Amino acid sequence: MAIASAKKNEVISEHRRHEKDSGSPEVQIAILTARIKEVSEHLRANKKDFHSRRGLILMVSRRNRLLRYLARNDRDGYLKTIQALGLRK
Repeated sequence: MAIASAKKNEVISEHRRHEKDSGSPEVQIAILTARIKEVSEHLRANKKDFHSRRGLILMVSRRNRLLRYLARNDRDGYLKTIQALGLRK
């Protein structure tokens, strides 16, 4: 389940470091968070969709790895990102 292109562009524009940034850890975390929210809503309606549940678990673990990387390398960016996305860490 992919997020809509317009929503993805909106997320990228909110969290990018500079004008042409689309792959920084902050942007990747924000995109994953948007995808996680959509899949979570899908799973609330479709409780027996175990294949999507596995995908959700993989996305959450990838986001956690990116957050750990960001916390190690750019502590201020990490704090700003988790506050902007409303993550509990």
